[in-house]
Amino acid sequence: MSDAQIETVLAAATPDAWLQWACERWQDLLLDHAGCEKKAASSALAMIFAYPEDEALSLALARLAREELRHFEQVSRLMQKLGVPFRRLQPGRYAGQLRAAAATHEPARRLDLLLIAALIEARSCERFGRLAPLLPPPLGSFYSDLQRAESRHFGLYLQFAADTCDASEPLRWQQRLEQLATLEAELVCTPDRQFRFHSGPPA
Repeated sequence: MSDAQIETVLAAATPDAWLQWACERWQDLLLDHAGCEKKAASSALAMIFAYPEDEALSLALARLAREELRHFEQVSRLMQKLGVPFRRLQPGRYAGQLRAAAATHEPARRLDLLLIAALIEARSCERFGRLAPLLPPPLGSFYSDLQRAESRHFGLYLQFAADTCDASEPLRWQQRLEQLATLEAELVCTPDRQFRFHSGPPA
């Protein structure tokens, strides 16, 4: 999945004000990023448990979860190298509000969870790409490398979302993706008092 396709799926670009905020608060950026990698692995595992009958999905998400945990290890080592200590952070509103929009009944819930995961990966990819040239080494090159992985993850979730729809409804997943992408764009464009990797611009 190319970066151009990802940016087409996203309903809005990351505001420049957030990029400036992230560069100023790069230590908090790394800290929250480490948490995001753990959450991404956890979400993949949760879907494996929720849909064990789908062997293809389970195997793909098992590989994805391992890669997310390797990314967590890489972020952790970078934090140690740069002298950024671990501390607990209060979760931001982004992922929680996206998941709150998911349907509560099947099979619509499965589709929504896959599409929401795709959007989160797409936003991460977009932000890695835009941050990479703005951050000094070794952060810039590190985020440039991660951008490629997030692009693959986005494509995987999106493909499974498309596969869940019946042949009689080939456009249903695209219509739902547009609805969820609108919500996602509102979350990253609405001013935020709390800086996080997926927050909006500063309030």
